[in-house]
Amino acid sequence: MCILFVALQTHPQFPLIICANRDEFHHRPTEPAHFWPGPSPILAGKDLQAGGTWLGVNQQGKFAGLTNIRDPELNQIDMQSRGELVLKALTEESTNEDWLQRYSQFYNPFNLLFGDEHQLQCFDSRNKLLTPLSAGFHAISNGALDEIWPKMARGTQAIEQHINSHSTPDIDALLSIMTDNTQAPDSELPTTGVSLEWERHLSSIYIQHEEYGTRSTSIILKDRQGKMHFTEVRYDGKGRNLGRDEFVIESQQLQS
Repeated sequence: MCILFVALQTHPQFPLIICANRDEFHHRPTEPAHFWPGPSPILAGKDLQAGGTWLGVNQQGKFAGLTNIRDPELNQIDMQSRGELVLKALTEESTNEDWLQRYSQFYNPFNLLFGDEHQLQCFDSRNKLLTPLSAGFHAISNGALDEIWPKMARGTQAIEQHINSHSTPDIDALLSIMTDNTQAPDSELPTTGVSLEWERHLSSIYIQHEEYGTRSTSIILKDRQGKMHFTEVRYDGKGRNLGRDEFVIESQQLQS
């Protein structure tokens, strides 16, 4: 997952709105969003290489999503897959600050966003910091929460403008924001330890590259009655639409 935009308690009918892009190598095998079987069913896509996921929701109406922190000097081989952190956040009560402080050392750097409209928190493993999100608009990419990268500012402004001007958010309009491939000028690029060419590629909300890029967009709208509308759209390396799925879920009625 590369970028998450959050609107928390900003809309009178939808207290939690998530817009997220997953960026990954196109050759990495993946299953689309679906209901996972088990005693604690979740709705999420699945990384078939490591068995985890990047984003999902559970039957209690809670959300979890992950972004990698881009810091090549801190990455190590043979670390545990970060995708299992989302599963833990959705299925285990033990995923709290104490657990994250203790076990984050076994994963390469990450941001983990988890909770619901009443308590949404972000854990930054690089700084060992758990931050409750305040009501408002937030962005999380491959650095710190609400860091001012051009694509984070651009997406936040567009989503805020849309939500503030619509009685019901338009999913297609939000998807359009999430497929904005505008790259930042070199003078505004962050320095994250990759080459200038890749900083350019990675500076857009939607990344289109034949090897690595945006694989899917997820839009989650949760209303005041606890109902969630979950949309996932998938893409290939040429930016072509590979499919779209829609789910409407009552928070206590998620079935495998």
